[in-house]
Amino acid sequence: MEIVHVYTKLRGEFGRQCLFSDRPAELLVDVPPDPSLGLQFIQKTPRDQAVQACRDMSEHQVNTERFESDSCGINHVEGGWPKDVDPDEMEQTIRFRKKVEKDEGYMNSILQLGSIMEHCIRQNNAVDIYQLYFEDEEEVEESLEPPSAKTINVFRDPNEVKRTVTGLSWHPDGGRKLAAAYSCLEFQRATRDMSLDSYIWDIENPNRPEMTLKPASPLVCLDYNPKDPHTLVGGSYNGQIAYWDTRRGSQPVELCSVEQSHRDPVYKIIWLQSKTGTDAFSASTDGQVLWWDVRKLSEPTERLVLDPGREGNLDRALGAISLEFEATMPTKFMVGTEQGVVFSCNRKAKTPSEKIVCTYDGHHGPVYALQRNPFFPKNFLTVGDWTARIWSEDIKESSIMWTKYQMAYLMDACWSPSRPSVFFTVKTDGVLDVWDILFKQNDPTLSLKVCDKALYSLRVQDNGRLVACGSQQGGATLLEMCSGLSTLQKNEKSLLAAMFERETKREKILEARQREIRLKERSRSEQSREDDGGREDGEEKLVNGGRNQRIGLVNGG
Repeated sequence: MEIVHVYTKLRGEFGRQCLFSDRPAELLVDVPPDPSLGLQFIQKTPRDQAVQACRDMSEHQVNTERFESDSCGINHVEGGWPKDVDPDEMEQTIRFRKKVEKDEGYMNSILQLGSIMEHCIRQNNAVDIYQLYFEDEEEVEESLEPPSAKTINVFRDPNEVKRTVTGLSWHPDGGRKLAAAYSCLEFQRATRDMSLDSYIWDIENPNRPEMTLKPASPLVCLDYNPKDPHTLVGGSYNGQIAYWDTRRGSQPVELCSVEQSHRDPVYKIIWLQSKTGTDAFSASTDGQVLWWDVRKLSEPTERLVLDPGREGNLDRALGAISLEFEATMPTKFMVGTEQGVVFSCNRKAKTPSEKIVCTYDGHHGPVYALQRNPFFPKNFLTVGDWTARIWSEDIKESSIMWTKYQMAYLMDACWSPSRPSVFFTVKTDGVLDVWDILFKQNDPTLSLKVCDKALYSLRVQDNGRLVACGSQQGGATLLEMCSGLSTLQKNEKSLLAAMFERETKREKILEARQREIRLKERSRSEQSREDDGGREDGEEKLVNGGRNQRIGLVNGG
């Protein structure tokens, strides 16, 4: 059935009907012009008015929420076996393989895939994708870009009470991790609620440490084992030595007793080159250098007292604050002290007096950093008071090169592992200085304001590209150097070797000249003493002669 809607409306409701018709034009009004009205016209002064058609805007800063990532591992196991075959049973798997290999379908698929694989292998053999083109061409020197660095990450102390980053150590396997030691070195400033923990950071994740190290006392220094990337050794504020294996958790595996440990904070600990890879040695301001085997930390294996008199007197010992050991010189090591003296030592010597070979005196305050040049081990770098100094083993009296006095204390320094002429220093005003002594000696090549607080520690990755700086406010800043500061330059080694040799010769000439002046002064002083003695003898003779004459006159009278 079709539904129809009908709407009705009366004709009267539509309004009046319109009737249109043609009609001629008709003039209704005619107003003639009046010239007198023009005299009353007032011209208005024009005015410009600017109109802005856009909406008002305001700028606000928004801090976005941090993205936190979690590392998860997946364990892949062998699969694809039938339910009746146990993959752990070798006999069952061999039996199943033999059964499959006899199957016709298996043989056909192998023959079919064999021709495809053969084609791919021949194609690979025909084109060498690893071929180096233009090997014989001379390298075009890169454009000289200005030295620069950029901040990659900042690893902050996760605790409420911030502590100083007193020690840093790079993971030996590619430098993917950074271990940081946290402690408060200001005497009696540590609070009861201050954390004792130190951390291992993944350089890609600054939000949360990868692992926490839980020592009995705050760590002042720590060092990764170059032979085993899972093990670390650390020196504590109370003088104890602790050893960690990261596979066995956050607690130390071995810990030396308080009675056998240092009596002051352990400021430096370094792994030694040994067959077992378990030997290390530590230095402290109690004036001792102790050798340890981390498999048995009950007592040190060897002990050296830093007595300048070479008598082993602990009461006269100088406090050690920095250490240096070069793997290419396994018997030699160097110690920097609080009094500004550097000891050069020989471990294989039999007596304590023979172990201290010589001393270098050049700083007014503690030697905070001490490191041999990785390319020229006879030359070493020291940092103390307001200067950094480069020394030669052959010159004992003074350093061969030094920086001008800075406005802030220098707290740490190290050489670049990739460029022999570049070294880094950090200062208490929060500035990192990069020095290239081939480029200029008076001023740093690059100065970076890393943070507002003092920088205390510094470590460079093995490739020389990444630099980590530890600050007083608990932040470890990771910086990436430009290629010019991390890539070995043309003829750099030979030019630096010539510079070191020239400066060493100059210091030797000056040293010989000083020796001559001293000898002349000594001979002059001895001659003047002899002359004075001769005059005194002559005067005595004259006095005695006069006395005899007087006696003769008296007797005659």
